[in-house]
Amino acid sequence: MKNSTEVTKFILLGLTDGPQLQIPLFITFTLIYLITVVGNLGMMVLILLDSRLHTPMYFFLSHLSLVDFGYSTTITPMVIAGFLIEEKVISYNACATQMFFFAKFATVENFLLATMAYDRYAAVCKPLHYTTTMNTGVCARLAIASYLCGIMNASIHVADTFSLTYCSSNVVHNFFCDIPAVMSLSCSDRHVRELVLFYVVSIQIFLALLVIWVSYVFIFATILKMRSSASYQKAVSTCASHFVAVSILYGTVIFMYLQPTSSHSMDTDKMVSVFYTIIIPRLNPMVYSLRNKEVKSAFMKLFVAIKLTLRSGF
Repeated sequence: MKNSTEVTKFILLGLTDGPQLQIPLFITFTLIYLITVVGNLGMMVLILLDSRLHTPMYFFLSHLSLVDFGYSTTITPMVIAGFLIEEKVISYNACATQMFFFAKFATVENFLLATMAYDRYAAVCKPLHYTTTMNTGVCARLAIASYLCGIMNASIHVADTFSLTYCSSNVVHNFFCDIPAVMSLSCSDRHVRELVLFYVVSIQIFLALLVIWVSYVFIFATILKMRSSASYQKAVSTCASHFVAVSILYGTVIFMYLQPTSSHSMDTDKMVSVFYTIIIPRLNPMVYSLRNKEVKSAFMKLFVAIKLTLRSGF
């Protein structure tokens, strides 16, 4: 008879077993995480303090920064700690908790990006009605709906994954408790759960991409009709950052989740996971700040204010 001892903990393989790489990777990922934290929290503070940024676009951008901070913090500190310890053990409940928060934040980001695309559509295509279309109440409801969808989606996936039976193998071929990696360890029939994962993620991505695609079709059509070069440049600049962020995120998510678990290459998935869990939260503040004159202007204003305050203090 097979050993059917119930799994009470999981062992994460981490990124690499090479002892010579542990310290360099520890330093690299610590720096990446610090930049992610400073970038996202800094973006939130900047938007909060500068009244010129109290607009729907920056309201959603502040929530995007909060979400990026949240799901990076869910994953990266454990990855960093893993470089300093030999056996990367995570309890059954801690694994479920990490999976829940990661799925929640990733889902919220998905719907926030769709909401931001609709906001850009309203700003570019319906400028005369923008203040009434995207008023404070509408923005708040859209943000709350994104968080509720995140909680619902995370609950579905965690319930599906941990309703499976886990026995004998408990080695997760990843550096965190990702759904495909954990689900592949189950010794029970997981076919239905794989279908649930595939269809739920597919529907969410399809709905978000549909909103984004339709919004940008109308945006590009409107931009092409603009006769003023100043209006044209302004419209392009307000949409470019969002478009770049959307392209980076959805390319990796589609590759990761919209394929059967059995066809996953664990080493490839691990590298892709590094990109969308650790690198993307770091890139988003840079994408939005480097390509946005208003954010750069607000940053310089805050920098000058801090400099003057420090001078007066001395």
